[in-house]
Amino acid sequence: MYNRRKRDNHLFGRIKLIAIISTIILVCLSYYGIIKKEILELPSKEIASAAVVKVSNTQAAEEETANEIETPDWITEDFVDVNEYSRPGKKLEAVNAVVIHYTGNPGTTAAQHRHYYGELATTKEASVSSNFVVGIEGEVIECVPMDEVAYASNERNSDTLSIEVCHKDKTGKFTDASYESVVKLTAFLCEKFNLGEDQIIRHYDVTGKKCPKYYVEHEDEWLQLKKDVMESVKTDSWKQN
Repeated sequence: MYNRRKRDNHLFGRIKLIAIISTIILVCLSYYGIIKKEILELPSKEIASAAVVKVSNTQAAEEETANEIETPDWITEDFVDVNEYSRPGKKLEAVNAVVIHYTGNPGTTAAQHRHYYGELATTKEASVSSNFVVGIEGEVIECVPMDEVAYASNERNSDTLSIEVCHKDKTGKFTDASYESVVKLTAFLCEKFNLGEDQIIRHYDVTGKKCPKYYVEHEDEWLQLKKDVMESVKTDSWKQN
């Protein structure tokens, strides 16, 4: 009886020892797995962190470049007061393109369109505006600051700058003076915000609306306008009064 009890105690002790050793092994394996996972993920974390830093540095560099380029004196700043119908005061998310429009109102002036935008705060008849308006005589008015949203380009309002262009007749063709100013203004914006030829677009390219009418109906004229803009960027001719 005594020997049997002794054997049972000895067996129980061995089982207990095995259980303790097994627990220690499981804990070690679990800890090893955690360490291995952290080691494997470390390069990815470092790469992700480096990517964030790179993007931040790129954005900072672009903003610094934009701030260094001053607004030419041939642009008249006449900002609309902040209101929910034509100048919401909301900052742009980015400047990824310049959108060209035509007013659709033959014979009207840039000043009249600027006045209309301002009156919307009172009339509340529509939500519409543009960052810039170019007149028939080539005058350029900045109605909404370049870092703010204007109501012109639908779903692209938050990441584009808009240019409305006045025209003499129903064809929508720009006068020589307005064409020259559109080229200069767009070149200035491309230079300021580091935009390329593919980032010069029409309202038509955003929504399919026939705007600017003449330059939708005459694709060759539109392509030429973009080439003229790029030439102005290359030669810095946009800086001339």
